[in-house]
Amino acid sequence: MNKNVFEGLKNDLEGELLTDELTTRLYATDASVYRKVPLAVAYPKTVQDLKKIIFFAKENNASIIPRTAGTSLAGQCVGDGIVVDVSKYFTKIVDLDIAKKQVTVQPGVIRDELNLYLAEHQLFFGPNTSTSNRCMIGGMVGNNSSGTTSIQYGVTRDKIVAMKTLLADGSEASFGALSIEEFHQKRTLDTFEGNIYNNVFNELKNKDLQDSIRSEFPKAEIHRRNTGYAVDELLKSNLFGGEEPAINLCDLLSGSEGTLTFTTEITLQLDVVPPSYSAMIVTHYTSLEDCLNDVVPVMKHDLHLCEMMDKVILDCTKNNRAQLANRFFVEGDPAALLMLEFKADSPEELQLKSDTLLQSLDHSGLSYANAILKGDDIRKAIELRKAGLGLLGNMIGDRKAVACIEDTAVALEDLKDFIGEFSEIMEQYKQQAVYYAHAGAGELHLRPILNLKKREDVTLFRAITTDVAKLTKKYRGSFSGEHGDGIVRAEFIPLMIGERNYELLRRIKSYFDPQNIFNPGKIVDAYPMDESLRYEIDREEPKIATLLDFSDSEGILKAAEKCNGSGDCRKTHKVSGAMCPSYHATKSEKDTTRGRANALREFLTTSNKENAFNEEALKDVFDLCLSCKACSSECPSNVDIATLKAEFLYQYQEENGYSTRSKLFAYSTRMNRMGSKVAWLTNKTYDSKILGKFIKKTSGVALERSLPKVSSFNFNKYLQNIDKKDIKYKKEVILYIDEFTHYLDTELGKDAIDVLVGLGYRVNLFYAESGRTFLSKGFLKQAKKIALANIKKLEQFTKDEMPIVGLEPSAILSFRDEYKRFVQDKTVIDGIAKNVFLIEEFLANEIELGNINAQHFTEKQKVIKIHNHCHQKALSNQKVTFDILNLPKNYSVSIIASGCCGMAGSFGYEKEHYELSMQVGELKLFPAIRKTPQEVVIAANGTSCRHQILDGTSRKAMHPISILKEALLN
Repeated sequence: MNKNVFEGLKNDLEGELLTDELTTRLYATDASVYRKVPLAVAYPKTVQDLKKIIFFAKENNASIIPRTAGTSLAGQCVGDGIVVDVSKYFTKIVDLDIAKKQVTVQPGVIRDELNLYLAEHQLFFGPNTSTSNRCMIGGMVGNNSSGTTSIQYGVTRDKIVAMKTLLADGSEASFGALSIEEFHQKRTLDTFEGNIYNNVFNELKNKDLQDSIRSEFPKAEIHRRNTGYAVDELLKSNLFGGEEPAINLCDLLSGSEGTLTFTTEITLQLDVVPPSYSAMIVTHYTSLEDCLNDVVPVMKHDLHLCEMMDKVILDCTKNNRAQLANRFFVEGDPAALLMLEFKADSPEELQLKSDTLLQSLDHSGLSYANAILKGDDIRKAIELRKAGLGLLGNMIGDRKAVACIEDTAVALEDLKDFIGEFSEIMEQYKQQAVYYAHAGAGELHLRPILNLKKREDVTLFRAITTDVAKLTKKYRGSFSGEHGDGIVRAEFIPLMIGERNYELLRRIKSYFDPQNIFNPGKIVDAYPMDESLRYEIDREEPKIATLLDFSDSEGILKAAEKCNGSGDCRKTHKVSGAMCPSYHATKSEKDTTRGRANALREFLTTSNKENAFNEEALKDVFDLCLSCKACSSECPSNVDIATLKAEFLYQYQEENGYSTRSKLFAYSTRMNRMGSKVAWLTNKTYDSKILGKFIKKTSGVALERSLPKVSSFNFNKYLQNIDKKDIKYKKEVILYIDEFTHYLDTELGKDAIDVLVGLGYRVNLFYAESGRTFLSKGFLKQAKKIALANIKKLEQFTKDEMPIVGLEPSAILSFRDEYKRFVQDKTVIDGIAKNVFLIEEFLANEIELGNINAQHFTEKQKVIKIHNHCHQKALSNQKVTFDILNLPKNYSVSIIASGCCGMAGSFGYEKEHYELSMQVGELKLFPAIRKTPQEVVIAANGTSCRHQILDGTSRKAMHPISILKEALLN
């Protein structure tokens, strides 16, 4: 279809409609293995916008693919029509009826954020997927999601009271529970809606068809199931011989993957929040069989959660910075473990439940360890389990754990035998499968490891899926437990429910959607499951030369391909973490880690240019990346966009030239060095209304920004004057005077010397530019030259076993991060990395060793709130700052629940980025500081962070070392 056709629709919408190459490629994939480039992407603002899109689709023989967060695993969110993304504007909580315990929401409301809103009312929405911090209610309805809590709270279908929708003719229709009389009244309507009710009735009143449905559909006790349309649920009504007095077509719409109607509002039945006392027993097993044998007996207890993880998943957690800390409870090297959580209204009841469960486990004797978790440790364990899906993307190379048979659910009593036969199938195909997920619900997410770039493995993809579908049918299980049919499993619905019942589903689809405009190719008349894959089969991999070393991912292309689309980067600022600050502000897919990785993969893979990086679209997609590095730890696949951006900038600028402003920022250390020689004149010039403004305008700096003051200080002379040569030092350390400390934050360097010497350490000074300014602007040749020179000097310190201690996180941490990408032999740099510390890390270690204690510091009272640098959060941890500021015994210290400050080095200075920079600050950090009393000390260890806090709140933040200097007793 010619893109010009969309101009009229584009002008007619209150929202946006985009047809550019970058946007359509970004929406060509979701979290599945499929890729279909859409004609356009719409962001509707109103129901009227949606109606106009439906009318356009009807008139132009186009299709509509509904989409929220795009975390579906079966290909539900990809198609070659118009992707309609409601995640940007359809995000309102419309109404809360506390008396009825019901809430009405638009489809773009995020599950966890809904529960944050409900918490003060002691209510919550029970279904809880592993993607709950970014998945949206509309998507949960489309897939009939369930998650870890289904054994207590059921699935999404159980919670839907009513839905407002748009039908295929553009008319509005509300669905909800109807009495038999009300249902028949609906049948008499001379409308599109009336025809739907009439046709559904005429189909399901057939007794032979009812018998066919009851005998062929998955067993009734399998609650988690999405195989086709849930016509079997409608048979529960006494309208069709069941026992329930009412009937609700929402049961049919739930799990229909947007193929029947377009949802605009959903009313949900809520539950009272669970009991406040909880504990988790994590059972460890030497074999998968032992683990599965324990499932049935443990499920006789009143569990709120029964989840399993196998060795493959557990091993993946070892390589993820964020999840490594969450596996603290794992003892030994288990083949599998069960996470068994229970809740109670009192400590006594909780203890009783714990003792009873432990007795059952002792009786079975199958587990070799039973860790007992309470409090925040339970949350950490659940986060580890939730990360399982994304962690699979961390497998290096082209072989990945592929979602195709990961959604099978069987009756609990069939689980062990089913897994046994499944394992035999895997052995036949010489496969190492991955086993994890919802053991207590009879569902395990089973994944073969395949390379879908190769024809032979694509053949296996179909063969394995077919054989497992037949096995699932043997046990009358559900082939789609909670992830939906989509493209990957829809082909197998005739096998799963019988041809006669499948033809019924096709007719149901035609009644709701006669022109097949709603998400075609899903559930009925399916696209082939082994076509339209993300990667071209048997392609010759493009050879992408890079300056940075990406051998740890087998090259930059595979570094981008590590993104499996699970969308962890689409969580908002309302939940924990910093990823991804620009997305938090814009809510645009292109500003996610996923969007950037997908764009890089797309253009590197398909470019015909000699320099594949030379794409304006890539320049656009990386433009708002703040290089905060949150993705390098928070993304389960550790997709490090900051490093990918640095390489892109280098390659793009080598082709197109380096701008004057980029040069000014990259070489800012040289200018600061020169300016510091006449600091008084430089600073007076910066403060001048005329000259300062002129400098900003000519250099592309936002006029609203204050320019940083330069300084000059003789650290060597100062150290000589206070060096206590007559005492025995505890340890000799190297204090790294980075480019920011040397010329901008000289007082900070002085304070660090005072603290280290005052605490009994022999200090040596190491002056060097880290290369951070060059890295951030893509001047990689210059950064590499600096890095190699520093590595030579740092190697000697490492040989002498002297810890290298730094003050500015972005500078010192580059020694154990980016520097590794400038050398191929990692032996030397790995040794250096182990010997490099943030000053907070060093002091925290010394506290743990007993070398520093509270006696060194004041007993005065002080309240301190900490904002830590993003690179510290990603590459170290925040606790070290918390620990050292707690040294003075009367200091009350807390960490501000903030993400990125928004400055990000030069980013916040640039005039075109200033507004977004301040938006990011306003999300969390600025409001938290503004409501803090003036006497409270704000701690921030990043020079950019302190500058941003000053510009955004007029509060002066202090580096933690300066706070300790004030507290240090002489």
